[in-house]
Amino acid sequence: MGKIEIFDTTLRDGEQSAGVNLHADEKLEIACQLERLGVDVMEAGFPASSRGDFLSVQRIARTIQKCSVAALARSTKNDIDAAWEAIKEGVNPRIHVFIATSPIHMEHKLRMTPEQVVQKAVESVRYAANFTGNVEWSAEDATRSDWDFLVEIVTKVIDAGATVVNLPDTVGYATPQEYAGMFRYLRERVPNIHRAKLSAHCHDDLGLAVANSLAAIAGGAEQIECTINGIGERAGNASLEEIAIALAIRKQVYQAETGLELNQIVRTSRLVSKYTGLAVPPNKAVVGANAFAHESGIHQDGVLKNKLTYEIIRPEMIGLSSNAIVLGKHSGRHAFRNKCEELGIQLDDERFHLLFKHFKELTEKRKEVTDEDILALAADLTGKEKGADAYELVFLQVHYGAQGVSTATIGIKTPEGEFVQEAATGNGSVEAIYQTIQRLLPEPIELMDYRIQSTTSGIDSLAEVYVKVKHQGHIGTGRGIDNDVLGASAKALLDAINRIMVKVRAGAVFATNHH
Repeated sequence: MGKIEIFDTTLRDGEQSAGVNLHADEKLEIACQLERLGVDVMEAGFPASSRGDFLSVQRIARTIQKCSVAALARSTKNDIDAAWEAIKEGVNPRIHVFIATSPIHMEHKLRMTPEQVVQKAVESVRYAANFTGNVEWSAEDATRSDWDFLVEIVTKVIDAGATVVNLPDTVGYATPQEYAGMFRYLRERVPNIHRAKLSAHCHDDLGLAVANSLAAIAGGAEQIECTINGIGERAGNASLEEIAIALAIRKQVYQAETGLELNQIVRTSRLVSKYTGLAVPPNKAVVGANAFAHESGIHQDGVLKNKLTYEIIRPEMIGLSSNAIVLGKHSGRHAFRNKCEELGIQLDDERFHLLFKHFKELTEKRKEVTDEDILALAADLTGKEKGADAYELVFLQVHYGAQGVSTATIGIKTPEGEFVQEAATGNGSVEAIYQTIQRLLPEPIELMDYRIQSTTSGIDSLAEVYVKVKHQGHIGTGRGIDNDVLGASAKALLDAINRIMVKVRAGAVFATNHH
């Protein structure tokens, strides 16, 4: 069996999904869960893009011990310097440099000749190799590049010190046959290819990202780049969980396997979904809510007689358990801490005690508390801006009018530590809440998206609200969790405002990168 290394880019390419704005604490918790999942490499971010991203990558590199942490860099010394400075204290740190190689990118985006691109690629790889022997080079838009040009530039970057060569399908253009063919072409014609691993990075614009990634393995790829739940720019990236399970179930076909802890898949999927606010579609392969649901009578009959009739994946294989009911109101701190560790929840002592307090409050209102409830409560704490630098909801009262006019009265604590309150009306309770909060803020806000979901089934489920807003010229996302959907709505809006304020204070300027 060949070993396929898994390069997870959830924290870099995945965070580039529209509307996603992860806090540093959320990134660290996802990174720790990716480590438990057993990825070989995690791309923690793009340090040159902002001070916040630099600090987040640095913190992850200092924390993660069981896999390589990579940082992305354009083919410039400044980017490479920032990448190395962020990851140099990590275990086997990797600098990941890229440059476009397709005619359309070279001419219209880079405005460089092919000769100049080769020179730039070689210079950047050689410079990165001065810092580490773990250098990955990517040919952006490889699938629309001339294959003979790829042979030339790949040969030269390997000579310059690249130990991994990535051939991305940046715009999701390739078919599986074409993509596998490109890998075979380079493997047969690049004379020094034995000195580097070939890697695949696929986007899902035509719905072929997973198929192309598996085809690349057949073509000789030894590393696959992917994201949890397939999140990423535009239509997203290849889905890690689908690739991992395909290789596990069809091992004899691909003659390849990963080192992943497959029973961590569901836990990782749910954590990423909660922090990004990107819900997993019910019919999503492997991790969707309907992945193991059977409605057809014929299917139900077959599964009852033998699960293998219609289930090729055992739920336990990916960490899915039907026994979701956990602690109750008589549970103590020790048992609760053990459950948090089991769920992969990592909080400092202050936030752990606050989480335990919220858990106890929930047990007074609900007879049963599930893993999903605890994860939701933890997600509500992780990444929240607390203290003097954040807006905090103190109280909320809503009066619903039968004629459609509702009134909200809200009290908040300002970043300056002052208590202020206001009231306003709206055509419905949520609009009244947002109109009231608008009055409490010094600058206007624009609500761009509002979504609500429940943590579990049942009328007593916790409500989770996700919003996207525009404030002070910045777009930010927020998340709120509460027993009441109106309380969750108010918390979500204030969370979005607080996140934008952090971005404004840091003077964050994000560089664009597509790869």
